[in-house]
Amino acid sequence: MITITSQAAAKLVEILKQQEDPDLRLRLFTTKGGCHGFTYGMAFDRERRADDEVVAQNGIEVLVDPVTSRVMAGAQIDYIRSVSGEGFTVRNPNAVETCGCGHSFRTRDDDGEPDPCEDATTN
Repeated sequence: MITITSQAAAKLVEILKQQEDPDLRLRLFTTKGGCHGFTYGMAFDRERRADDEVVAQNGIEVLVDPVTSRVMAGAQIDYIRSVSGEGFTVRNPNAVETCGCGHSFRTRDDDGEPDPCEDATTN
């Protein structure tokens, strides 16, 4: 199961209130791609699909598709503030390899579909 910390939930409640749409839910998803095969994503969604898992914690409903549920089983979504900034972070126990920025990962059982990394030094 995916967990949402109280800090992440508080921030999400704040953002959802600004949207002024009671039908919006948070959708947590992964897409194939990135340096290591999968990338994380979060968006607001009105549509609950028949195969979605619904995670309800700390006043937040999160919609999760079956692939994301599998590759992120046991993950924790948190919201952190530090001197360098603030934002949501994912702690995914299934990620056996991640990129430097933390947005791309692969699991032991699924490589996803890695995209070739572009070398920033070339023009």
